Amino acid sequence: MPDAPLPDAARIGPFFALRTGTGDPREEGYARIGEAYRLTGEGGAGPVLRARVEAVAASLRTEEPRVAASLAFQGLAARVWSLALGPAALSGEVPHLRPDRLWWNPGRAAPDDLWWPGVPPVMAEPGGLAGQVGTAAFAHLMPLHHAIGRAYRVSERLLWGNAASALAGSLRVLHDWCRAHGLPGAADRATELVRAQLAHPPLRDTGTLTSAPLGYRRRTCCLYYRVPGGGLCGDCVLHGAPGRG
Repeated sequence: MPDAPLPDAARIGPFFALRTGTGDPREEGYARIGEAYRLTGEGGAGPVLRARVEAVAASLRTEEPRVAASLAFQGLAARVWSLALGPAALSGEVPHLRPDRLWWNPGRAAPDDLWWPGVPPVMAEPGGLAGQVGTAAFAHLMPLHHAIGRAYRVSERLLWGNAASALAGSLRVLHDWCRAHGLPGAADRATELVRAQLAHPPLRDTGTLTSAPLGYRRRTCCLYYRVPGGGLCGDCVLHGAPGRG
C-alpha cells in the first residue's frame, strides 16, 4: 500500500500528527488503543480508559468521573478526526488507523500519545473521500462511545454532540491553517467533508455548522461548565440561556 500522507498534515499542529517509526510500544507504556474500548466483566472501564479518565479528572480538578469521561471522549475524538480530516483535505487520502494496530499512551500529549509503528496504510475502500473519513473515525468513535456511555453513564446524545464538536474544532484549526498557507481549495474540501459527516447519523442534528465566518453551535453540553472555573465552551448550547452569561 502507498504511504499515508501524514507528514504533510503534521505541519498543521500536534493534533494532526502521529508518531511513526519502529520500536516496541509496550516498552514505552503504550497499549493498543482497541484495548481502551473494552469493558470489564462488570461493565466498568478497563485499565487503559480508566487511567485516561482519571488523568483528565486530576488535570481539571473535578471530582465527577462523568464530567472527566465526557471530556476524555471529546479529546480523543478530536485526535481521531484530525488524523483523518487533515490528510483527506490536503492530499485526498485517508490513513487507515485500525484500533487493533494503533497504539495509545494516555499519559502522553499529542502527537506522542498515538503511535503507529512503521508506515500507516491508506484507505482504499469505496464510498468516496467523505465515506473514508467517516469509516476511519467511526472505527474508533463507535466502540469508545459505547465504553464511555456504559462505564460512566454519559448520555448517548451528549457523547455524539462531543464527537461533532470535536470535528468542528478540528475543521476550524485546519481551515485557518489552509487559508493562511494559500490553500483555499483544501480549506473548502475540509468544510465539505465535515458537512457530509454532520448530515448523517449519528452526528445529524447535533449542531449547526455555518460559514462566512466559519462557526459551529452544538445542541448539547459537554459538561465542562461543571469543572471548577470552567465556564462555557465557545460552541456551547448554554450560551444565551436564562441565568447564564
